[in-house]
Amino acid sequence: MSDRKKIGLGLTGFGVFFSFLGIIFFLDKGLLAMGNILFISGVTLTIGLKSTMQFFMKRQNYKGTLSFFVGFFLVIIGWPIFGMILEAYGFIVLFSGFWPTLAVFIQRIPILGWLFQQPYIRSESDGHKNMRELVNIFTI
Repeated sequence: MSDRKKIGLGLTGFGVFFSFLGIIFFLDKGLLAMGNILFISGVTLTIGLKSTMQFFMKRQNYKGTLSFFVGFFLVIIGWPIFGMILEAYGFIVLFSGFWPTLAVFIQRIPILGWLFQQPYIRSESDGHKNMRELVNIFTI
């Protein structure tokens, strides 16, 4: 793994952390904005600028991209509740194809893996093989 990708993963992690802190502190717009900026820059450094642009500009990702960036803009201008709702929807639509990969990765982490391999949680995750189907239910 190159240094650029390591820095990108770190920035992405800090972005998620700052977004989490922003939610914990009653939708603090400063922390949410910092989390968004760090997350976007981390993803860009991790997969590269060209791949990031191709990912966000795919035809099937237009709805998710638009709602994510409109939510990002709303958080920046000071409307964190509406912005986070739009961002969450956009995030789910954009990254729904990565959930199965993320589930396999989480199952290999020592403590979280044990938790996610419990019968109830495993049956729930196996019940939704493709998160796109679940997203399509809500976007009729």
